[in-house]
Amino acid sequence: MIKKLTLGCLWLFSLTLAGCSQATVADSESSAVNISGINHVAGQTVNSFTVNGYGGTLTGNSCCIMLPDKWRPGLKTHIEWETDPQTAPPFPGYQNRKKFNAWKKALEGSFQQHYIDIDIPQYNQACGLTVHFLPCNQVKVTTSCSGYGQPEYPVKEPLNMKEPTTCPAK
Repeated sequence: MIKKLTLGCLWLFSLTLAGCSQATVADSESSAVNISGINHVAGQTVNSFTVNGYGGTLTGNSCCIMLPDKWRPGLKTHIEWETDPQTAPPFPGYQNRKKFNAWKKALEGSFQQHYIDIDIPQYNQACGLTVHFLPCNQVKVTTSCSGYGQPEYPVKEPLNMKEPTTCPAK
């Protein structure tokens, strides 16, 4: 029992140490930056997202990804996200297990998986990596030290944008 407990503690400790990821770059001085996201699409929920396999959050910052201290051309990151277009029927409550399970299956069946490899724009200092989720499953990223909505912030798209009836082909 003590051996299992010790192994479990070592496993948790190693996960804690492995909490940061490298952006696609070789041999450079790097720093850890927080990951955050902003959903601009009204009527669509971003259930979850990752940057290079590490989870981000839409409700603040999460740690973290390693970015080179000096930006280089060709610097990219891999983003995966799950959206809920909210097409499931209304929540039936918990009283009838059969109705609840059917609702849950319909809800989870409507979730959509997306991914993109995207360029990280040029920066002098990376203050975090913010992922902006836009209509038509488009994504923009920034490492700006300014906050969203400030004049010098590079992403200008408003919140609560409507999804167009048709999206451009990728």
